[in-house]
Amino acid sequence: MAEAGGDDGRCVRLSADRAQALLADVDTLLFDCDGVLWRGETAVPGAPEALTALRARGKRLGFVTNNSSKTREAYAEKLKRLGFGGPAGPGAGLEVFGTAYCAALYLRQRLEGGGVPAKAYVLGSPALAAELEAVGIASVGVGPEPLQGAGPGDWLAEPLEPGVGAVVVGFDPHFSYAKLTKAVRYLQQPGCLLVGTNMDNRLPLEGGSYIAGTGCLVRAVEMAAQRQAEIIGKPSRFIFDCVAKEFGLNPDRTVMVGDRLDTDILLGVTCGLKTILTLTGVSSLEDVKGNQQSDCSSRNKMVPDFYVDSIADLIPALED
Repeated sequence: MAEAGGDDGRCVRLSADRAQALLADVDTLLFDCDGVLWRGETAVPGAPEALTALRARGKRLGFVTNNSSKTREAYAEKLKRLGFGGPAGPGAGLEVFGTAYCAALYLRQRLEGGGVPAKAYVLGSPALAAELEAVGIASVGVGPEPLQGAGPGDWLAEPLEPGVGAVVVGFDPHFSYAKLTKAVRYLQQPGCLLVGTNMDNRLPLEGGSYIAGTGCLVRAVEMAAQRQAEIIGKPSRFIFDCVAKEFGLNPDRTVMVGDRLDTDILLGVTCGLKTILTLTGVSSLEDVKGNQQSDCSSRNKMVPDFYVDSIADLIPALED
């Protein structure tokens, strides 16, 4: 594959020599997961070996995902199951920073100290509710919720849970008009926060197909409530701040590795990290070239420092 680098020297193929020089100046590598480490339930060929070699070289690894459908522990279990290693026991999830966990941290900061137990209406998964409850925030709304009654008068007459201080929107396969209506009713109450786990518009699946992503659900709630959500996941800086606080990161010695220009790479650029695009997922070199050649300054930011066909390309740089 040809070099994609432009006149600014960005998006250069990461050869073994370049990778050795880069890794000599790096302590921490942050990886997206879907499309980078695995596709579905299958590891990207060579990816487990690459991460094993990085660990052997003393590099600290973190996993930063916009997926809100798994807890930290569930992600750690998948990493181990697919051969990526990681800590065991009570600290098994400490390398993982998903939007469910980071949304819980955000809400704990915003809702604590109010004098009443914090509670959120959750359009999302049991994992999102579990992460909230782990930090002391009760949740309601998870699972199917049918419309009650024959029309708007009945829908508005349905009682709301008392004490709900936030509406949290994650990936919710049970999203419905009934839930949207209830979310809007909560958001009309004074001080109720609106939080979205991420704005990914599509979820890529194996074989090149895709389904609607969480961003579609967040936009629906924003439109109905005429409110803008606080977004937790990439490219929002908040998720990086969660990692930086727990890891004590030096951005100058940290690399972000991902497959999406508009989330992974943009987060890295925004936070002053070195960036590597892997071509095993969503974004392509054609997408990079389009951003490099664009007159739009926001698109110009979505260009990585380096690219690899796969993170397995790091292996030659890690061999003795």
